[in-house]
Formats: sequence, C-alpha cells, structure tokens
Amino acid sequence: MANIRHPIVDVHTHVYLPQYAAELRARTSAPRILNWTNGVKTEERLLILDGEPSGGRPVGPQYWDRDEKLEFMRRHGINISFVSSANPWLDFLPADRAQTLAHELNNNLEEYCATSPPAEGLSGLKTLYGFGLLPLVPDVEVSAIVQAIEYLKSLPHIRGVIMGTKGIGKGLDDSALDPIWDAIQAARLVVFIHPHYGVDSTAFGENDNGHVLPLALGFPFETTIAITRLILSGVLDRFPDLRLLLAHSGGALPQLSSRLASCIQHDPIVANRLKHDLRYYLGQLYFDAVAYGPEELTFVSRTISRASAFKNGGGTVDPVVGSSRLLFGTDHPFFPPLEASQKWPSVESNLAAIRGMPGVDSKPEHQANILGLNALRLFDLHDQVYT
Repeated sequence: MANIRHPIVDVHTHVYLPQYAAELRARTSAPRILNWTNGVKTEERLLILDGEPSGGRPVGPQYWDRDEKLEFMRRHGINISFVSSANPWLDFLPADRAQTLAHELNNNLEEYCATSPPAEGLSGLKTLYGFGLLPLVPDVEVSAIVQAIEYLKSLPHIRGVIMGTKGIGKGLDDSALDPIWDAIQAARLVVFIHPHYGVDSTAFGENDNGHVLPLALGFPFETTIAITRLILSGVLDRFPDLRLLLAHSGGALPQLSSRLASCIQHDPIVANRLKHDLRYYLGQLYFDAVAYGPEELTFVSRTISRASAFKNGGGTVDPVVGSSRLLFGTDHPFFPPLEASQKWPSVESNLAAIRGMPGVDSKPEHQANILGLNALRLFDLHDQVYT
C-alpha cells in the first residue's frame, strides 16, 4: 500500500450495483445488459446507447462485485476509492421510478461502503466511499431532487453525487436547477460531472474504429460543452462554493479556455454577463487526472494555476493552485488490459503521468496532493486523519 502519509485515493471508479444491473437486464432496448453470442460463447454485454460498436462491451463481476473492486485496489496500492454509479444512471426512467430507484440504490451504496474494510493505516476511514444518485430526469419535481439531496447528506459514506450533462432534460445551464445547486452547495456534496451521450456519432464516419472515437473524443467534448454552458449561465457566480469535479481532466476545456474567453469578449450577447474572465472559473473547478500523460496533466495544472490572474481586480499565477485541483482516478472497471496481467496499463499510465509531471516529479508533496491528499480535503476527510 501507499505510505499512509501519502495515500492513493481513486475518485473516478465505477460500480453497477446488483439491483441496478438487474434493472438493465430486464430491459429489451438500450440501455440494457443482454446475452450476446458470437457463435463460440455467450457472454453478458452492456449496451449503453443504441448503435454502439461491437454490440456493447463485455461485463462481468468486476462491474458489481465488491471483492473484485477491493482486489483491484490492493493490486494497484489504492487506499480509498470514491465509487460512483456509471452511465446510463437513471436517464431512461420515468420520474416516479427514477425517484424510487435512486433512493434504493443510494441505500445500497451506503451499505456497500459502510461495510467495506477499514482503510489500511488511515485511522477512522473506510476503504470505500460513494457518489449518490439523484432522480435527474424530465418531469421530476425539483423539490423531490432537493429532498434526495437532504437524504444523501444523512448518509455518512456518501460524499457527493454523480451527474450527467443533461440535468433534468435541458442541460446544466437550465435555470430550473438553481435550487438543486443551492442545496448541493449547502450540503457540501461534491458533484462529479461525467459524460454519457458524447457528440453526434455521425461525426465519426462509417469506418469501424471500435469505441476509440466516442470514448476518446466524444465523451471529453460532451463535458467541454456542458461545463462551458454552465459557466456562461452564471452558475459559478451564483454558487461560488459549489464543488464540481470534472471527468477526464475537463475534456478540452483547459486547452480551449483562452479561445472561449476571447469569443466571449467579442460577443455583445455575453460580453458583460459574467463577473470574471472565463479563465478565472477553471480555478473554481476540480479535475480528475485521468489523462494518461504527464504533458497533458502539466498543461491542465498550469491552466488552473493562472486562474486568479483573470479575477476582476487582478491576481497572481500560483503553480501550487494547479496541483491542488487535480485528483487521481482510474475509471475502473473500464479499460481493462486486453490480456490478463498483474496490473492494468491504464492505471499505471495515470500513476506514471502524475509522478512524471515536470515540476511535480521533483516535489513529493505535490505528488502526494494529487495522488490522495487533495481528495481527502475535497471530501472533508483530511482532518479525520491528520489531527
């Protein structure tokens, strides 16, 4: 295991709880879990969206068995994982069923985490914590979502919520979400923003490229658009203490932030809408470090570091700020090795990328922050260990 003073904490790791998997097995159209036969063997496959390559992806115990999750953590030296349900969440359900299932799955996840082993060397902490689900579907009463947030706040091992990009149907810039943002901010829950639909699949052409284009490009572009819309709507001005964690290192938002800022500055519709330059808001966000390369992570960190320089009234570039907003993640159980091996190359790439970031490679304290301490602080668990 990692040195207890420098724990490794995984903030991007998924589970399909058994009750949720059963819900997907009972369906006859996407999203669903189906029995797939290639003429030689039959296996279960997860079909999240219609038209997915290869008839979906193979699924097995690693998607729902807690022992498999814990073994994966042991294999890679991970002390604590913050587990989230993966897409499609509840998007496909009517409002009444979404409310019922969200409540049941949140209770299941609390038990899944509460009965997990103690975190080795970290007094008072469990191995597993969770992101809860909200019934974010069209036609749901906003008051019901606020009630769900209040309930999540009472579950000690649920430290946040996972959220797609549609909100309750119109996106994260929908003003109807304001009471929800307000309740989440007051509850100090972390919101993990994760893509689901990607972008228009016709953009990927007719050649069979497997899942590469929708996963490597479609997902990050979806996040980029959703968060830009959220910023443009003024959510981060109205709720400055909201804790938003972006999947896949924020997609292309860091790379395009200056272009976005320039476009805003030259557009009369939005030029005076925000309190600050768009680049300032990157310093209010958190980013998982699921990027696989030290150069990419360094760019994200440096882009975050300059955020306060774009605050109205001025600010400074602080390299420490960038590394304080990055958090290690694995995306387990996705991206397994194609052949059985002791460790997953996708996980080892993320670890190596963090440790190899120029400027971080020679500063163990910055590595320790990204690998685990930032997460403990973000989820209000740091003081339980270091007091």
